[in-house]
Amino acid sequence: MVRALRTMRKQAGLLEAGTNSSKLTRCPGITRIMENLLAVTVIGADRTGLVRDVTKAISGAGGSIKQSRMTTLGREFAMVALVAANWHAIKKVESALAALADNSELTISFRNTEERLPREPAAPYNVDIVAMDQEGIVAGLAGFFAGRNIEIADLNTRQYNAAHTGAAMFSVQMAINIPASTHLAGLREEFHEYCEEQNLDAIIEPIQR
Repeated sequence: MVRALRTMRKQAGLLEAGTNSSKLTRCPGITRIMENLLAVTVIGADRTGLVRDVTKAISGAGGSIKQSRMTTLGREFAMVALVAANWHAIKKVESALAALADNSELTISFRNTEERLPREPAAPYNVDIVAMDQEGIVAGLAGFFAGRNIEIADLNTRQYNAAHTGAAMFSVQMAINIPASTHLAGLREEFHEYCEEQNLDAIIEPIQR
């Protein structure tokens, strides 16, 4: 047992000496290489196999996708992803994505990022809106919440035709974070007044965790 402990300590010492200290997180008895994060955006003509090509380039270079969103916009495919890799592999991921962009019709961009820092305590709420399609719906909603220091964490919109009348409709689904200092009853009242003025049918309710 003593010999085994000495061997483990010797191996740990070699690892620490051979690794850039700025890339390590030290805890009592633990040496761990930190993850590097890359924010990636991809857009290009939609086709079968596109998701495979992008994810294969990332995983083949030693990266892993922590978060992602993918959708089609007209005839285009769009993807955003948060990719994690160690300090050595992250450069390989960048090279793999650059090579994929060079050898395809995809436009790929990426930038280094970090884990998000904790913010002021906030309550997560869902906002669902349906209205006759009109200009400025999203811009107006974004202005309403920004003016009250409320963060929009997620946003999805869709244009469609009503089932029976064929009228052009517009729907918005938002996830927002309401600061703990906000007076919720007052916010609800202001929001519903705004929606009435803009002819929006809206529901705002807490996200159930």
